[in-house]
Amino acid sequence: MIKNKRLSSMFALFSACSLMTVGFTSQAASLQPEVKTAVSTKENIASEIQLNALQAVPANIVTSANSAVDEEVKRAAEEAARREQEAREQAEREAEAKRAAVLKQSQTLLASIIFCEAGNQPYEGQVAVGAVVMNRVNSGIYPNSIEEVIYQPGQFGPVSTGWLDKVRSSGGYTDSAMQAAADALSGANPVGGCLYFDQGGYGMRIGDHYFH
Repeated sequence: MIKNKRLSSMFALFSACSLMTVGFTSQAASLQPEVKTAVSTKENIASEIQLNALQAVPANIVTSANSAVDEEVKRAAEEAARREQEAREQAEREAEAKRAAVLKQSQTLLASIIFCEAGNQPYEGQVAVGAVVMNRVNSGIYPNSIEEVIYQPGQFGPVSTGWLDKVRSSGGYTDSAMQAAADALSGANPVGGCLYFDQGGYGMRIGDHYFH
């Protein structure tokens, strides 16, 4: 009898413990989704705050960055344009200097032959000799440069004798011959299309020379 009571008591105690264990486990299981939900909600809120911050703050940063880039591009373009303009102006100056040097050389040579051929003639006669040289340059019959026309073999006596080179190298021509050369280079022409001059007695006479 006593033994049966003990067994009954032990069974009742075991049952109570089992029920308590089951109840605790069920409660813990029922609370777990709430914990996960709370954590997930906090994470979502944090992510949303970060996203809003990233969306709000960069607007000013991006605007400033774009402005800086635009300004840099503008400066680079202006610098490139400035350098291009300087290079163009430098090229123009060099070309002009080259043209001036060539013109000076041509004028000096023309003045030298004018002096040798007509240094003792009136100014118009000096210009006329220069005009004959220029007519030959532009004729299509003779060479197309002043130097080639003057140094063409058998055309001008002072070339053959070497007198021309002496006058040219020493600058022995007169100011009058230099001015006559400048006028002839500029188009002054008192003899029309004449290609020759001499003292032969026919053609247009200016001073001691006849032009034809």
